[in-house]
Amino acid sequence: MRRIKNPPNPYDRFSAEYVGEPPPVKLEVFEETATKKIITKAFASDWEGGWRYTVNCYRGCIHGCTYCFARQYHEYLGYGAGTDFETKIVVKPNAPQLLREELKKTREKMPHLDFSFATDPYLPLEAEYRLTRQCLEVCADFQIPVGIITKSPLITRDIEILKRFNKISVFFSLPFLTKERSNPFEPYTPIPEARFRAMKMLSDEGIKTGIGIAPVILGYNESDIPGLLERAKESGAQRAFMSLLHLDTDSIEEYFVAKMSERLPPTRVTKITNTIKRERGGKLRHSSYAERSVGKTEQWEITRNLFEFHARRLGFNQPDRPEVSDLTVGPNITQQSLF
Repeated sequence: MRRIKNPPNPYDRFSAEYVGEPPPVKLEVFEETATKKIITKAFASDWEGGWRYTVNCYRGCIHGCTYCFARQYHEYLGYGAGTDFETKIVVKPNAPQLLREELKKTREKMPHLDFSFATDPYLPLEAEYRLTRQCLEVCADFQIPVGIITKSPLITRDIEILKRFNKISVFFSLPFLTKERSNPFEPYTPIPEARFRAMKMLSDEGIKTGIGIAPVILGYNESDIPGLLERAKESGAQRAFMSLLHLDTDSIEEYFVAKMSERLPPTRVTKITNTIKRERGGKLRHSSYAERSVGKTEQWEITRNLFEFHARRLGFNQPDRPEVSDLTVGPNITQQSLF
């Protein structure tokens, strides 16, 4: 990897509202030019079809969400899962070229591609590098079905490309209704209002949009669910899912608790950690992949029913719509694939 002394400034062309406030530590950018493949086959859950094909042009994420499961992937590079994940960003400048070459060989076998899951595809550096944009142009040329999950209104820059797809969906990750609510857990993300405005812009252009209320942190944000679904409906979203907080590694758990303790009163921290432990059999981490998004208590059951009631009331995930006919209702959570 080649270190970049002066990384592109994401504030040169886009407002601070779009990228959030910068982390209070030095940003370092590295260009990874030795990358040989850009499509990753990743195991997912049963409701997602078992396998997921992802494209990630970046590693690490300036948004700094304390709960992010992708933090563990930074440790594979020899970095830490804490502030290193937020400040040491790895860029893959040859991603669009690699993607085109791979799709030439695999187009007939490739059911879909997802943009996200190791980092937000529209993190602030995308404003200058434009790698996600170029990769989407490649996917549009091949007409690969694409799913995108993002927290960034920067995606509105690429509306004309998104409209070229026959099959595409864009989910906005929105677990908190207000900036004040989101600050303790996602301090550098665009404000919720900006994300809702972006959702409406895409919806008005005929692009299928949805809301991902993820993670649900029991004892903190389950009360936001009705309001989030209401706002998403007003913004044109047709699909919705939620998932329970999961802390995949010891290092993520340690960082999550440390940052929560810095930003919330001790009594609130105790309430949240005790609530999580009740869902996880006395621990903060889930015991197996099967338990990743499954709660154990009546509180989780009430939260799940709350989501399902308001999703039905507002007309989300209607099975008579072809684009959402793959809705799966399990015993402990309602979810759906991106397609």
